[in-house]
Amino acid sequence: MSVLQAAGLWSGLLILLLVLLAFRVVANRRRHKVLFGDGGVKQVVVATRAFGNAAEYIPVGIGALILLALLGYPLWAVHAVGGTLLAGRIIHGFGLSHGRGPGVGRLIGMILTLLALIGAAGALVICPLMA
Repeated sequence: MSVLQAAGLWSGLLILLLVLLAFRVVANRRRHKVLFGDGGVKQVVVATRAFGNAAEYIPVGIGALILLALLGYPLWAVHAVGGTLLAGRIIHGFGLSHGRGPGVGRLIGMILTLLALIGAAGALVICPLMA
């Protein structure tokens, strides 16, 4: 597997997660007969926030994965960022959807997400300084 293929793999998995979360919003809106927004229905609010939170972090992560690959970072670095980001987003989404208030799932998910993004950012900032 090439580095660019690895970036594509993780990007594709992250996009599928985003689509899955979007389907959950639609399903909750249909179940509770909410046409627009969240209608003040807790389940719709939670599903919408889980999707929205993922939509805030996933595009940045995908951009970082592509740049790491294009800049010639090793395969393990792309897998580390992609795997950590995907795990963080899954754990966070599950913790948000199935927990009550701030919980361990949300905390671990955000820590993993931020570790992936900080690692990628650090690598991207250091790259031109090392050239």
